[in-house]
Amino acid sequence: MDIDSGLDSDPSLLRAQLAGGALASRVEQLIGRPAADWTADDLVTFVRGQGVRLVSLMHVGGDGWLKTLDFAPRDTGHLRDILTGGERADGASLFPGLGIVPGASDVVLRPRIATAFLDPFAPVPTLAMLCGHAGRDGRELPQSPDTVVRRAHVRLERETGVALEALGEVEYFLGRRANENDVYGAAEHGYHATAPFVFGEPLRRRALTLLAGMGVPVKYAHAEVGYIEPAETGGVLWEQHEIELGLAPLPAAADAVVLTHWVLRNLARAEGLWCSFDPVVRRGHAGTGLHFHFSPVVADRRDATRDGAGRLTDPARWLIGGLVRHGAGLMAFGNRLESSFIRVGQAREAPSELTWGEFDRNALVRLPIVARDPEGHAASPPTIEFRLPDGSAHPHLLLAGVAQAMSDMRRSPTLETLLAATASPRGAPARAGAPTAAAGIATNVPQGFPGVAAELRAHRAVYEAGGVFPPVMIDALLAGLEGAAA
Repeated sequence: MDIDSGLDSDPSLLRAQLAGGALASRVEQLIGRPAADWTADDLVTFVRGQGVRLVSLMHVGGDGWLKTLDFAPRDTGHLRDILTGGERADGASLFPGLGIVPGASDVVLRPRIATAFLDPFAPVPTLAMLCGHAGRDGRELPQSPDTVVRRAHVRLERETGVALEALGEVEYFLGRRANENDVYGAAEHGYHATAPFVFGEPLRRRALTLLAGMGVPVKYAHAEVGYIEPAETGGVLWEQHEIELGLAPLPAAADAVVLTHWVLRNLARAEGLWCSFDPVVRRGHAGTGLHFHFSPVVADRRDATRDGAGRLTDPARWLIGGLVRHGAGLMAFGNRLESSFIRVGQAREAPSELTWGEFDRNALVRLPIVARDPEGHAASPPTIEFRLPDGSAHPHLLLAGVAQAMSDMRRSPTLETLLAATASPRGAPARAGAPTAAAGIATNVPQGFPGVAAELRAHRAVYEAGGVFPPVMIDALLAGLEGAAA
């Protein structure tokens, strides 16, 4: 069944968003109503009452980068037109190589009222909001990453009854010139360090505050393990940090990652720091991951991952199987730079084998421990962690690919064989045994673009199923991967 319309009104997206329990954003506080209930009239009143001068329509292009179209509303009518109708743009420039020809390249930015926030970096009061894309026919544009992830999210729930939520662990490095006042530790010893042993703590805390005020769900943040001494980098000190976001439906989770990158880059620029999401800042040191945690939602309740007898639930089995079986192909969306292969090849805080296991940080897929109170109640939902993606990931396409992989494994007759063959002996003693090539399953993470391209080509039907990834997008991805390998 193709998914081609009604994505914005799908009730599961709204249910999952409301279940997140996020603190009110700054705009919610000022309007006095939840974002899900906002109308264009609410924003018109807000703009007039708060002295907003500019309106910024933000959206994600084919390259995964955040784009902006700014307006200075002339009057109330003009403002209402922007909020309800959006504006045209050049689709051939936004989505190059995806079949939009310059002679007929108009697309329309479609604002999402509930995503509006005050731009914390604008010199004058500016209301920003995220947009989807529509084609010349008025329907969701197939080549838009926003459309792709929404179609995948809707298809998964319609076909499996599971509404998948996700959160990204956004790792990043901050760099600056070292000086005599620095008080720091040793290489790879930055985990949970606090000031004065890290210089990036104020920026990290500021980012948390801004993201929460924008309505981006956040969980926590801390200094990460990575630390590169200035003697190795010509006098530049690099330290690693992480912001873990809050669980949200796949489309909102992808948006949250893009906005977090945007906030961090803006803060670093304002403070004269370098901010890097590169998979490897320097060879031999911890890389920059973008791990994703997933929580299946069934009948408006987050899945427990295991049943009362300790067995994996069906949604957990489908998701783990999909990540392991299609992990190599998912690198087309989640590991997009040459240095991505340095990160997995050196196996420092990154998986090199296609395995899964309880608590195993070396595995591709990990089932983390769940914190509980003294009475045994979970302090947070159980999640399934995918540890392969890195800072080069295109989050919208990656999360769409994960949903497609999960849907595929629901129907797989070899799922049990796959789970048994890929269980990590360190993390899944009940399924002990290293993965075996004899089971017909690849065991190692690809070490270059040719291996990723081969996996994507072999399983492209999985991604194209249900009209989620347009064939022209897969063709373009394959051309890029194979061109990079040439």
